[in-house]
Amino acid sequence: MLPTPLRGTTVRTTAVVLGLTVALGGGALAAPAGATSATATALDGPVALFPSDALTVRDDRQLTGRRVALPTGDCTTVTVCGLATRLNQLDGFDLDPRLALDFAGPVDLDHVVAATTLRRVGAPASEASIGIDRLVLDRATDTVYAHPVHQLQSGTTYRLRVSAGHGLPAASTTFTTLSATDGLLDLRRQLDSGTAYAKSGIDFRGLRVEASVPAKGTTFSYVQDRGAQGGLVTVPAASLASGRVVFGSYLAPSWLRADRTIEQLPTEQSGPAPVGAERLPFVLVLPAGTPPAGGWPTAVYGHGFTRSAGDVLLAAATNSAAGIATIGTTVAGHGYGPRSTWSYTRGGVTSTAPAHGRGVDLDANGTITNTEGSSTLATGAAAAIGSRDALRETAADVMSLVRAVESGSHARLRPSGVTYFGQSFGGIYGTMVAGADRHVARAVLNVAGGPVTEIVRLSPGFRPLLTQSLQVAGLLNSTDATKGYFQESMPLRGQRVTDPVPGALAIQDYLADSTWLTRPGSPETFAPRVRDARALFQVAYGDQTVPNPTSYTLLEAGRLFARASLYRNDLTASAAKNPHGFLLNPVEFPEGFRGGQAQVAAFLGTGITIDPDRGGDVWEVPVERPNVLRRLNFDAPQFR
Repeated sequence: MLPTPLRGTTVRTTAVVLGLTVALGGGALAAPAGATSATATALDGPVALFPSDALTVRDDRQLTGRRVALPTGDCTTVTVCGLATRLNQLDGFDLDPRLALDFAGPVDLDHVVAATTLRRVGAPASEASIGIDRLVLDRATDTVYAHPVHQLQSGTTYRLRVSAGHGLPAASTTFTTLSATDGLLDLRRQLDSGTAYAKSGIDFRGLRVEASVPAKGTTFSYVQDRGAQGGLVTVPAASLASGRVVFGSYLAPSWLRADRTIEQLPTEQSGPAPVGAERLPFVLVLPAGTPPAGGWPTAVYGHGFTRSAGDVLLAAATNSAAGIATIGTTVAGHGYGPRSTWSYTRGGVTSTAPAHGRGVDLDANGTITNTEGSSTLATGAAAAIGSRDALRETAADVMSLVRAVESGSHARLRPSGVTYFGQSFGGIYGTMVAGADRHVARAVLNVAGGPVTEIVRLSPGFRPLLTQSLQVAGLLNSTDATKGYFQESMPLRGQRVTDPVPGALAIQDYLADSTWLTRPGSPETFAPRVRDARALFQVAYGDQTVPNPTSYTLLEAGRLFARASLYRNDLTASAAKNPHGFLLNPVEFPEGFRGGQAQVAAFLGTGITIDPDRGGDVWEVPVERPNVLRRLNFDAPQFR
């Protein structure tokens, strides 16, 4: 049996509009405190619109002055109840809300599209209204679900309106979006003011060197601490041709609690206090030779999902040749356990250095996997948080690393003009950093996309994770293993669904609420803050790990298509392979590796965006036809 949805799916939409209390599943819905309550009556048109500020209560502790107050209904699982509880802590609705337009009778979708708009309350008359897209029609309840064409602004009130015409009467409501960027900005402000360091007991904010060795002639391995039962496993790592490799650590404030969540406080406050200090690892690759006056210009590298700071050894080669030092740390929950070490062999002599693995035994089974602790447990009251808070913590860790470089504690590094580049997961939290922290001079974000929930849904590799979540929530609706045992009937941009499969609407509702809750830790939220030429985005055509529609969403949210380049792996000899890892893989993607690395080094060093193949077909700089990214550009079973 499916849990009763938090809001409209196959029942009348949970909303209070125009002073009417609307029925939920045939029962009376109690209006939130402060909302006008009346008996529902028949209307010749929409009987409910969602979202609506009628589903909030006044809260002066919030930046928006509101707090969400959704009725939870009969939430029959811990996961769904936890989701409902956390949504009701937020100060507004999603930036890309799943709109629900509940009509009294059959409607024509073309007419609904023409009649429905969103507009900022108080916007000048010259500001264009926002239309709707990605429509789903539920004929059983005459409800149309849709999304705004453009991502909405944080902490802003909008009017959702259905205009009269074509048999549709006029109806409208207002709703306010959540202060989605506030949480991470609070952490950054605490770093800037020094309060985060003071409350964490951190006196030295710089880099502590623990080992330093010439790169040439040295081989490196990562010795993984898997926990009490798993033992230590040595995994080969890269060797560099020249320069010097430095292993070390730095102290950073940590806001991440044991359950991998960050305390949610009213947004008017300055954010939660750190829970303590954490010693974080770094790997630094210095170019060969004598540094210029003032030190080597420095780029922070952000590694991908399942990886560690060791990827700096792969990412630094081109930078080193260009005279740029590269440094990186390990993402929260990555790098296996705390006993992990670096092993390096030179001249037949093997030495070790601590790697400060950041994995935790979250499920208490005695073994630490390579991403354990990078999200909440898939079961329990915190399950809906997912990777939201670990991503925010990681973004703050990168900001702390930037400030550790700026401290001047390493004499060979220039303490100003620090840049950033990140691949995959590193592009995701790197976009958050680029949007939140002006200490980062320039950033290259490689194969990033958002929201994270959509990456999981659309990627064949990550889709099983969503299967697990839906199973826990009791929402699986298919026996087809190729589709992940669920079918969601969710259209991409420019598409419509008029006959969703049974159970799909409940899945859509669950995914919409999950995306809403996790939006403060997703990159598209921060894309509008990347407003100048400080960033360059690299996208891989047909990426099966971070699918192209999610890259489109990220770029569209910040109007960043002019700041993006497209690697057309489909036009190379590697066309049959998933191009997601082209930046770090010279063997399988030689054109992507050479061109991508050259573009990174040029942008970080000079701020100039080069065309790696000088007008050829493999690189589009900038993206010439952005709409091509609205498609998956690979064969996905869930869309067959």
